[in-house]
Amino acid sequence: MSDIPPELSVPPSPVPQLPGADPRAAVHAVRSEVAKVVVGQEGVVSGLVTALLVRGHVLLEGVPGVAKTLIVKTLARALDLDAKRVQFTPDLMPSDVTGQLVLDPGGDFGMRFREGPIFTNLFLADEINRTPPKTQSALLEAMEERQVTVEGTPRPLADPFVVIATQNPVEQEGTYPLPEAQLDRFLFKLVVGYPSAEQEVAVLDRHHRGLDPHDVLGAGVRPVATADDLRAGRAQVAAVGVAPAVLEYIVALCRATREVPSVEVGVSPRGATALLHAAKAWAWLSGRDWVSPDEVKAIAVPTLRHRLVVRPELELEGTTADGILTGLLATVPAPR
Repeated sequence: MSDIPPELSVPPSPVPQLPGADPRAAVHAVRSEVAKVVVGQEGVVSGLVTALLVRGHVLLEGVPGVAKTLIVKTLARALDLDAKRVQFTPDLMPSDVTGQLVLDPGGDFGMRFREGPIFTNLFLADEINRTPPKTQSALLEAMEERQVTVEGTPRPLADPFVVIATQNPVEQEGTYPLPEAQLDRFLFKLVVGYPSAEQEVAVLDRHHRGLDPHDVLGAGVRPVATADDLRAGRAQVAAVGVAPAVLEYIVALCRATREVPSVEVGVSPRGATALLHAAKAWAWLSGRDWVSPDEVKAIAVPTLRHRLVVRPELELEGTTADGILTGLLATVPAPR
């Protein structure tokens, strides 16, 4: 299984400061807290933090047992955010996610709205490709407009609100592939790979010493950042500068994906916008107030890999979106 680019695994850290001294220091402290429970997967954690800074949704792909759910639970604790998990199954209904109107026997027997699990900060859609398209599409409005409409009434969601969906890359029986329109709503597709041998030994050692992965509080994970830190960080990310030449480079990369013969559908303008915001957040996490081509290159593969549709006959021969993007990053001229 391919992993996310190594450049995403260890984001440069600015001059160390006490957590909470400023939003950037607080956000960087989150990774250390998550590491108390999760061994390795630094790139996945960095990607999730980056997505939170630009209000982006994340698709996690990996086999069962590589700590996808544990990462999200621990991240929520370190950020002092509410998180809810829903196991997506073939019989899951849209109302099971969004909520519904129910009879209110305590009042005058009118109707009241009962919130669904979507009303949270981090919504974990576990095995999203195991539920039918009708229920998958219930997330589209939430992901795009950060609200859900039930019986004609729009209801706003929390701030921050991020969908983190997981899917299994191996099992295909009984799954419903996500349509391109929904995939395009995810900022990142992060591949959660197997840990190294040394990391796996460390996992076993922690369990041997009594680690309970279902009790992140007992593992000593504490809140080191808040929603206010994320909002403050979001404002600072928005102020990160981007030179016209870098904007042109982003556009050139995305347009190049539409001209590759092995690609059936290339990156849309929404994908180019996503790459811009992700690169700005990555630059901010690196302690810079401007975006260089290096940030664009570092974040391009996880931002764009799920937006490419490789021609089926070539995909069977081993052509991958990651390989195509890696080739384009090596050939599309970057500004100096």
